[in-house]
Amino acid sequence: MREILIADSGATKTDWCLTKNGEIIQRFSTKGISPVFQTGEEIAQEIRSNVYPALKDVGIKAVYFYGAGCIPEKIELVRNAILQSFPVDTIHVYSDLVAAAHSLCGHSAGIACILGTGSNSCQWNGDEIVKQISPLGFILGDEGSGAALGKNLVGDALKNQLTDGLKEALLDEYDLTPAIIIDKVYRQPFPNRFLASLSPFLLKHIGDQSIRQIVIRSFSAFFERNVMQYDYQKNIINFVGSIAWYFSAPLKEAAAEKRIEVGIIAQSPMPGLVEYHNY
Repeated sequence: MREILIADSGATKTDWCLTKNGEIIQRFSTKGISPVFQTGEEIAQEIRSNVYPALKDVGIKAVYFYGAGCIPEKIELVRNAILQSFPVDTIHVYSDLVAAAHSLCGHSAGIACILGTGSNSCQWNGDEIVKQISPLGFILGDEGSGAALGKNLVGDALKNQLTDGLKEALLDEYDLTPAIIIDKVYRQPFPNRFLASLSPFLLKHIGDQSIRQIVIRSFSAFFERNVMQYDYQKNIINFVGSIAWYFSAPLKEAAAEKRIEVGIIAQSPMPGLVEYHNY
């Protein structure tokens, strides 16, 4: 069997994994690829410059690309960009939510959730997504995400809802002032990334009751407003993403309060994707 190339792309980073007969041969990362923010030529150039040189002597059989922003109308654009460097017959492009489903559920039914900078979820029947509640982004939704956690953290800090001393500790640790926070959230680009960047503070102080309540409250909202609209009582709920991984204890606590069974919690979808495509 010739090699299979699998890519998992977010807004800032793309992980590439070359496999052969189910074994990982090579792994590396490049800049994020998003058809929402990049043209087909920009994506093709990124692959030509930073992916093809590392793999030019490899006999690749198939490419499976998973990415944020790979909505149905953008799939052909990404496929054509990949085709310029890797002229193989099998090139499949999927969304990051399908990546989560393939990685976490494989060919079995289940509920797949993403908790990273943003959040997302779906009910999977083993072959396709059968139901999805729109995440709506961090302003209207994205419950349980790093951005939502950061938003609740700064909101509580600036309204003096944290335990004494934590507001000052937050501002000092990140060199922030109320004015800087307002500017970053309302005027500068990518406020979701800024807010998500504050999540390590929550993890560092998770033993504090005011901090723990922010986290539990956000995870509870994720379950109530997303997961519990699926057939959650008959399916195991699986998670992928840095927030789910690092905050697994309070995530399981919030699930237990609602009698929800949590299955796999993975930091990255890549190990599951390797298994899925070498099944």
